[in-house]
This record gives sequence, structure tokens and C-alpha cells, in this order.
Amino acid sequence: MHNHAIMMQLEVNEVTVAYDGKVVIEQVSFALEPGRIGCLLGPSGCGKTSLLRAIAGFEPVRQGEIKLQGKVVSRVHAMLAPERRRVGMVFQDFALFPHLSVEKNVAFGLQHLPARQRNTRVAELLALVGMSELANVYPHQLSGGQQQRVALIRAMAPRPDILLMDEPFSSMDAELREQLAREVRVLLKRDGITAVLVTHDQIEAFAMADVIGVVGDRRLRQWDSGYRIYHNPADRFVADFVGQGVMLPGRVLDKQRIEIELGVVEGPVPESCQAGCPIEVLLRPDDVIHDDASELKLEVKEKAFRGAEYLYTLKLPSGQAILCMVQSHHNHQVGEMIGVHLAMDDLAVFPLKPEDAARMAANNTTQHEAH
Repeated sequence: MHNHAIMMQLEVNEVTVAYDGKVVIEQVSFALEPGRIGCLLGPSGCGKTSLLRAIAGFEPVRQGEIKLQGKVVSRVHAMLAPERRRVGMVFQDFALFPHLSVEKNVAFGLQHLPARQRNTRVAELLALVGMSELANVYPHQLSGGQQQRVALIRAMAPRPDILLMDEPFSSMDAELREQLAREVRVLLKRDGITAVLVTHDQIEAFAMADVIGVVGDRRLRQWDSGYRIYHNPADRFVADFVGQGVMLPGRVLDKQRIEIELGVVEGPVPESCQAGCPIEVLLRPDDVIHDDASELKLEVKEKAFRGAEYLYTLKLPSGQAILCMVQSHHNHQVGEMIGVHLAMDDLAVFPLKPEDAARMAANNTTQHEAH
């Protein structure tokens, strides 16, 4: 449970949100400490934006409550208006005021401050994003990345209790997205701002967040560090959605060991699984190490150049495909046999329901390729 010695900046307790009478997200609980950056990560239409809007006060909750700095701001039939919550918002479309200069855009939420303090805060934020010399230009004269930075510091300016960002980089190309996500992380940390990011892009989530909530089928599946979400997914949905990987069928030998086609792997086996029980093991590309000295040789089926590395698709004798990440100076051809060994520090295993076991026997070649 949460350590209540620390006052949580944001608490979402058992929250359900409905949109046009239809439940879009249900029974979600998580908490965020001051100065931490959280992320709601999931496919489009999974309810994460509705949850963000409920935190902002634009959507009512059908059940549960939302607290900001220990104070209830939303519960059923009682809602503090958005403008009375100290919440900053950054949307996909930035929504800068076209008729105001960059400086005046940033100062917009600071009308309550004396001019001197206002000017100091604006100058400090413009310097923070390296845009001091653009103070007097207008939004249409800026690049997309610059507009994004202005929208961000405008929302940060009044030092909100929480900053909410809804797919803020979705209009950028992938490379710029990751770079901006990293930059924004540094800015928020430097300013001590607590924030929640909504995105469907895991690279962006990993680059920015301290803690990630994976949302799927109206539920919060896991609220955890990026590392644990990748290596110790709470369920099959998380395993499939985050990262690339393949589910390999296996058989439980005992409490610590599972036999898969590539040999015996060790790690904690779920309580519910007895010896002999069919199971699936998640195999990530980084669990398969290229090793010329290994006895185990597999055929290269496909390869994709990734710059510093190749992502190889290798074929097991059964026909099942697995993925292997190899540094790109090891350049092997399709059809070649290469040696590999397993290095699984974290075992993610999923018990099979009887109908899944039957289905798996039928189609033994599922391959998950992440977005």
C-alpha cells in the first residue's frame, strides 16, 4: 500500500468514468508522490484520456474519488470546477493564443502576480527551454517543436499542483518525440513539477516517466517502473503491449524450473502451477544472446537493421519464431545458422487455461510485433 507518511500529490481511488452513459474506465487506483512523473500508457480508445479529463475536472466520476494534495476534488455528485483545481493542461494541439507573443502566451496564467515576479518567471521558463531570444515572436513563426515547448512552459508557469499532458507529442515524428520527452522530463524535474502523461507510445513513456500505468480493456493493468513493466509484466496484455517479444510454450518441472524448447529456464513459477502444467514464457529479444560458441544453433529467418543493432528473427526446430537483438557488426545472412544462448534474468510466465493450450497447439506460430 501507499506510504502515507508522504502526502500524495495525486490519489485516484477506485475511480470509474463513464462517457455518454458507457463505462470507459473502471475501478482504477493509483497514487503519485510530489515531483514524480506518471504516465498512462495504452492503445487508443482504452479510456486513458477520459481518466486524465476526470483528474482535470472536465469529466465526472461515476464511482470512487480523486484527491489532489490530500483534498477530495472529485467524487460522485461532487466536483470541484477545473478552474478551481490547480491543474495545468497540455493538449495535442498546443492551443497557443495566435494573437499573443510567446512571452505573453507564457505569462497568460500569471495575471495574479505583480509584474516583476511575472516577468522573472517568464524569463526563467524561456531560458529553461532555450527560447529567450524568441520572446517577442508569434506562434505562427515557430516550428512545431518550439510551439510545443511554449505550450508546455505556459502550463508550467503558475506552478500547478499537477500538470496533465494528453499525447503532447503525437504530431511530431518519432525521433523528435523521444528527444522532446527527455527534454520535458528534465524541465519538469528541474522545476519540481508533478505530472501525468497520456500516450500510446511506449518509447515516449520510457523516456519521460518515473512510473507507468498500462491501461487496457478499461482497466489499469499495472502501475510500476518502466523496467518492471517490460521485464515483469503483470499479465498477458502488458506483456503483449509493451516491448517486443514472443510467448513460448513451456512445461513446469518444479517450483523453480520450466522446460521450453530452448532448454530449462529458472525462476519463480506461479503458485497455481503444478509440475507438468502447461505454461507460456515471455521471451524478449534481449533475453537471447548471440554466441558463436553455443551448441544451440538457430536459423536466421529475417533481419531488420536498427542502427547499432540488428533485430534477428530466428527459427526454432518446431517452427516457432523468436527474436534476438545483436550488435550490428555481427552481420549474418538470412538462412545462416547462428549460435545463441539464453540469459533470462527476469522470468515472466503465464499459466495457460485449457482452451488456450488447445489453441496454442493449433497455431504454434504467433508472433508479437509491438507498435
